[in-house]
Amino acid sequence: MTTQSQLISLPSRLPRLLNRLSKRLLNVTAPLLGIGVFLLLWSAAAANIETSLGSFPGPQAVFQQFGQLWQEHSDEQVREQAFYERQEERNAARLAEDPNYEVRIRDFNGRPTFISQIGTSLITVLSGFLLASAIAIPLGILIGLNQFVYMAANPIIQVLKPVSPLAWLPLVTIVVSAVYVSDDPMFEKSFVTSVITVTLCSLWPTLLNTAVGVASIESDFNNISRVLKLKSLTHVRKIVLPASVPMIFTGLRLSIGIAWMVLIAAEMLAQNPGLGKFVWDEFQNGSSESLSRILAAVLVIGLVGFLLDRAMLWLQKAASWDKSQVLR
Repeated sequence: MTTQSQLISLPSRLPRLLNRLSKRLLNVTAPLLGIGVFLLLWSAAAANIETSLGSFPGPQAVFQQFGQLWQEHSDEQVREQAFYERQEERNAARLAEDPNYEVRIRDFNGRPTFISQIGTSLITVLSGFLLASAIAIPLGILIGLNQFVYMAANPIIQVLKPVSPLAWLPLVTIVVSAVYVSDDPMFEKSFVTSVITVTLCSLWPTLLNTAVGVASIESDFNNISRVLKLKSLTHVRKIVLPASVPMIFTGLRLSIGIAWMVLIAAEMLAQNPGLGKFVWDEFQNGSSESLSRILAAVLVIGLVGFLLDRAMLWLQKAASWDKSQVLR
């Protein structure tokens, strides 16, 4: 009976099935078409551009460079493994001669590869983003809850929010060099400089969106809190945070995008290992392959930025109770 009823209802369901199928095909074909047109325009433009380093690289030259960059990374890993194996052999031989010999393992000081610098950039940007979030969310809650604090903080926020990372970086570099003094530092000064610069430039979207989200909480929720006589921290935990989660995550998503853009400029100027330094080094190198290597880095920077945005969007959808406020 079930099979017969399904066959009878199939003609009525067929238009909806075809509509869903067409939408899925459109979601796949439209991006592929856009990428194809972009590659054709890129190829046509590259063939007509001559630079001091030769012809501007097209898609094929850049994609070939990805293979070379991966091979360089693999070769460096082999050298690193061989370096530690030689140390182990030497230490074993010395221990055989002298059981009291103090074993020392030296770190491998090879050249950072393109792949390893991607990881370094991700660590740096996430460190700066998490630090910015730890500052912006509590401060945004405080500003949103108190009109006087909002009025006092607003002029400062409006002045500091548009400051470029290129303006912050010299100040941060000077302060870090003066304050962060240690014979055995936990982190390199260039890393600390990049993290602080990213923090200073990326905390504002989260701060403002959190403040707006907290200030926009419906009065009924606040009235319930007053009736139940909730303590301040309990009010924030039970009422404020759940109600303002959508706006907070909107700010976090904007902040991670700004953090990633700021990081590349900070790495270039602070000379902190990462994608920004890789681009700068290739620009200074000026070899025949520099342009294609820079373009490969540009594509990776864009792809990583897109993936960070998608990851934050996924977290936003998972955490937000109001899905209609989730930006796509």
